[in-house]
This record gives sequence, structure tokens and C-alpha cells, in this order.
Amino acid sequence: MISYDFEYHKPTSIEDALQLFQKLESQEKNPIYFSGGTEVITLGRVNQIVTGAVIDIKGIPECLVLRNDGNVLTLGAAQSLTKIYDIQWFPLLNKTIVEIADHTARNKITLGGNICANIIYRETVLPLLITNSQVVIATHSGIKHLPMNEVFDQKLKLEKGEFLVQVITDKSEIELPFVCVKKRRHWDVGYPLITIAALKKNKDIKVAFSGLCSFPFRNEQIESCLNDRTLSKETRIDESIKRIPSPILDDVQGSAEYRLFVLKNTLSDILDTLEGA
Repeated sequence: MISYDFEYHKPTSIEDALQLFQKLESQEKNPIYFSGGTEVITLGRVNQIVTGAVIDIKGIPECLVLRNDGNVLTLGAAQSLTKIYDIQWFPLLNKTIVEIADHTARNKITLGGNICANIIYRETVLPLLITNSQVVIATHSGIKHLPMNEVFDQKLKLEKGEFLVQVITDKSEIELPFVCVKKRRHWDVGYPLITIAALKKNKDIKVAFSGLCSFPFRNEQIESCLNDRTLSKETRIDESIKRIPSPILDDVQGSAEYRLFVLKNTLSDILDTLEGA
């Protein structure tokens, strides 16, 4: 049970949501945006999230868009992972989604909720980073379309009062050869040791990681090492590991040494698969 009371609001437009946030903030209610609500409920029970008001964005039509037209795919931030998986438009994202939590949880978890979550894994970010997707962000100065790779640095960089509306991906990126691998210690469900999403474009491999560090990431230096075919596969992997941008996690899921072992073997398999070995 959540130990504190809070107001619930469900605006029906982007403008109303932004204005409501400002109003509630001026009343010192520490408002937060809400879509699936899984983290608000879970973390609220242990007072890791404390708020006087939540703003549910599921009443905003733009946040519920699922559109597949022209050369782009548009996914609303308030759509559940289950709904996005069921339409089968984005194979790499689907492969990532089906490995997140369980079916019951995916009915509640939304795309935007996972991207902006407090949990360190946020695996739906990985396909969006390597497909050069764009995010649509509602701000007090208007709607902004920005490359995911520019606005995601350990987390989605949102100013106070801003929220994620949509994700847009070029279909040409969606159709590229890909691999998505999630490694766990013992079970078929549960938190991962490592999740790696990779795709091949114009003979080069793009790759993003979750569970390796305390945040999901894509790193161009790692990609440069992996794509240096003047070196042996083993050397490419060893050099790429030297470019990991933060300490490797060492926790109850697995030690840093074990994660490193799994990482090397998984990267080897991914290179073999995408390079046609």
C-alpha cells in the first residue's frame, strides 16, 4: 500500500498536460507524469517515489498513436508493450519487448514508461538507439523532434515539465538484419545479466547494451572497434571492451567478472551471426 495521498489527473491534450504540470508544481505537489503506473505503484510503496499528484497521459491522443505509413513508423509513448508487440511492425523492438518482465506486466508497462523508468535496464531504448529513431517531446516552448542518440545519455534528457509523446523510426532501419540477445543467470524470466541489441547496416554493425553498466548505452568507439576487420575477431572484442564507458555492474545478478565472460561470448556469437560466419 502507498502510504501517502495524491491527486490523479487525466488531461486530454498535450497543452492541458503541460499547463497542469506547471499549476501543480507551483502548488509544490511535485507532480509526475504517469502512463503504465507500474513504477509509481512499486516504488511508491517504499517511498522511493513520493508525489502529491500524477498526470496520466493515456488520455492524450498523440500519446496513443500507432501509425505505419509512408516511410516511417510512429509509436505513442502511452501504448503498452503488449499492444506494440501484438501489431508486429518492429521486429527488433518486438524481440526486446518479449524478454521484458512477463506478459501480465507488459500489459501495463508502456513504451514511454520503460524508456523513462528509474530501473537501470530500460531495454526498449536499445533498438531505438541503433535504428537512429527520433523522439517527440512535449515542451513548454512547443513540440520537439530530436534524435534519440542526441537526447539519451544514460537517461532521456527531459527538462522539468516535459514528457515523451512518441517515437518515430524510419522503416528502412527496421528492415535491417538484427540480433537481440538477453542473458540471464539461471531463469527464463527475471532481471538480465546483459541484453545486447545489434544490427547490420552497410556492412557495419551497430550495437547497444543494457545490464552491463548502471544504464543502457550505445557507444561509437565500441562500434568502431567491432567493425575494424583488419583485426582478428578476438582482438576486436578485446579492444571494444576497453571502451565500456562505466564500471561493469557487480551485483546479485552476477559479478563483474562473470558479466565480462558472458559479454565476450555473446559478442562473438553476434559477430558470427551478422557477418555471416
